[in-house]
Amino acid sequence: MDPNTLNQVATSTVMAGGNLAYFLAWIGMFLMVALAGTGSAIGTVIGGSASVGAMKKRDDIFPNCMILSALPGTQGLYGFGAFFILKAHIVPGMNMLQACAILGAGLIMGVVGLISAYQQSRVVANGIESIGAGNDVFANTLILGVFPELYAIVAFAACFLIGGMIPGLA
Repeated sequence: MDPNTLNQVATSTVMAGGNLAYFLAWIGMFLMVALAGTGSAIGTVIGGSASVGAMKKRDDIFPNCMILSALPGTQGLYGFGAFFILKAHIVPGMNMLQACAILGAGLIMGVVGLISAYQQSRVVANGIESIGAGNDVFANTLILGVFPELYAIVAFAACFLIGGMIPGLA
């Protein structure tokens, strides 16, 4: 790397470090990915644990258990997808209104992703336990498990809409 490029990188780093708006926007991004991902990690563990218990009774139900256990994993993907939608708007020198929009979007996606993944895991874990007991409730559990997912989709859509509004906040 030539000295001029290093100087430009150092200058932009110093500018970014002194910019509260820039910092707040990145906090929003970190919360979005971390909280939604945490919800998915917890949710898939709950579903997986229920699956292991149910398969002790019936070892033929693994495919259904796997599908249901994976459902809470999507909220982390929504948080990651929203990161890519919003990251282009984070630039040194951005204004506080733009940063607050990104922070708010991050909180929306992160909190909704965390809570909906956890609640979705409770639905699928009950369904998995019922399947293990011999009940034919896979399709019903899948349908009921999608309801908490809808709120994560709404949060993702809100991030998309907020991202479209950010340039107008300059």
